[in-house]
Amino acid sequence: MPTVAFHTLGCKVNHYETEAIWQLFKEEGYEKSEFEKRSDVYVINTCTVTNTGDKKSRQVIRRAIRRNPEAIICVTGCYAQTSPAEVMDIPGVDIVVGTQDRKKMLSYIEEFKKEREPINGVGNIMKARVYEELEVPSFTDRTRASLKIQEGCNNFCTFCIIPWARGLLRSRNPEDVLTQAKQLVEAGYKEIVLTGIHTGGYGEDLKEYNFADLLRELEKVEGLKRIRISSIEASQITDEVIEVIDQSNKIVNHLHIPLQSGSNTVLKRMRRKYTMEFFGERLNRLKEVLPDLAVTSDVIVGFPGETEEEFQETYDFISTHKFSELHVFPYSKRTGTPAARMDDQVDEDIKNTRVHRLIELSNQLAKEYASGFEGEVLEVIPEERDKEHPESGLLTGYSDNYMKVKFAGTEDMIGKLVKVKIVKAGYPYNEGEFVRVLSEVSPETISG
Repeated sequence: MPTVAFHTLGCKVNHYETEAIWQLFKEEGYEKSEFEKRSDVYVINTCTVTNTGDKKSRQVIRRAIRRNPEAIICVTGCYAQTSPAEVMDIPGVDIVVGTQDRKKMLSYIEEFKKEREPINGVGNIMKARVYEELEVPSFTDRTRASLKIQEGCNNFCTFCIIPWARGLLRSRNPEDVLTQAKQLVEAGYKEIVLTGIHTGGYGEDLKEYNFADLLRELEKVEGLKRIRISSIEASQITDEVIEVIDQSNKIVNHLHIPLQSGSNTVLKRMRRKYTMEFFGERLNRLKEVLPDLAVTSDVIVGFPGETEEEFQETYDFISTHKFSELHVFPYSKRTGTPAARMDDQVDEDIKNTRVHRLIELSNQLAKEYASGFEGEVLEVIPEERDKEHPESGLLTGYSDNYMKVKFAGTEDMIGKLVKVKIVKAGYPYNEGEFVRVLSEVSPETISG
């Protein structure tokens, strides 16, 4: 049996696609092996969001070549898409496929075995207009399943290379999304994370069908307990989306809404499509409908030209609107983007000071948010044994509002919905006490 080993760099979408590529290999009779072991084929799914992403991708490719110089080395993903020639130049790389035509990988391998000539299968992503259907009926990780619903982005923010790596926005056919959602529920998943490059943009390219329509249909999938939206832009949180979230019993009490900056002048330089006033108004509207909602966000600190005043505006905005947790990134130049060519790049020391100030604020806000749930009973899906203290008998998992909870429980609870009382709120962990496992019987059958 031929073996294949995978290594994934970068985002959730890449992890999803690696699982999809594995399905293709499995159908052809391959066995999966560990990346650190000797394998017949290595597939490296690369990232290019930062220059460091490129560098890490190259390091992993070279590691695979060293591990087994005889192996067939396939490189795919965003770095392969934006810099195919650079990847082909690495001695030992045999096949390069970008962020589409992944299904051709296996026929390329057969072709390579015959011809022994490296194959560059990267096409012009900007011409892609149709979503590439890649099914993932189940995942190696058994607690949360990602469901990819769209590809590409039309925004062209000045700091971001992704449209060039992923192409323009393409939505997945609603029937295919629903079919896969049902497959995942049948495979035992209770929570589905809707994911994509610009997830909330789903439907912008479809006729008379939008993101809110998709959420309504997913609500009807029997056996599905939680729907999580991996990320949604403020401009995509329409009144209709808010109404659907409000009426839903499955959409979790957590939204990730990327902010990037809390200053209008910086947002303009970033070419983001909203103002602070608009973003603030959407947050207020959401909190009116869902007072307990957890809102997490991404922030870029030290964008070219960011002044002390502009940073302070961001700090104050976050503080006022009480986000429940932030991912803070110091701005890093991405070659090929307009921002990398801008004058007045911010000094690294200033960037670091600002990053630390925001991380401190984030920790404080996270603790504040969590403290509101002390003594409450939340629904948690345990994901694994506590890694730091495996002997403790503790399980860790997330509540629907994305609080990380540790509590004493048994192995068979992993992947199930469990009621847990928060006995001590904190950050990054909350301590919980097991209450009960929610029965598998749905409320309809009891009342019916």
